[in-house]
Amino acid sequence: MRKPRDFDAELKALEDKARELKTRKVQQLGELVIATGADQLSTDELAGALVAVAETKDTAKREAWAKRGVTFFESRSRRTAPATQRNQRSAPPQQGSPQSVASGTGSQ
Repeated sequence: MRKPRDFDAELKALEDKARELKTRKVQQLGELVIATGADQLSTDELAGALVAVAETKDTAKREAWAKRGVTFFESRSRRTAPATQRNQRSAPPQQGSPQSVASGTGSQ
């Protein structure tokens, strides 16, 4: 005969896993804010910029922001990866002041 399933234990394990995933997501978002320099913004400025991005339906702006994001992550990986693992085709990191997220201006 099969042993009955312990639904309470399974549910607790799933809840623990969900809590771990949420904690990791929050930590990664915090690390991203710091890595981009957005931690220099006030909470209100950061929240406003994120709301503007989330509400933007303009696909051209979203694609431009996505490209900047790819460039950002590629430039970070180049700094930490050995030379043999670097992506030689990627664009150099952006120099100068950060782009205003809400404005959609900057290099594209």
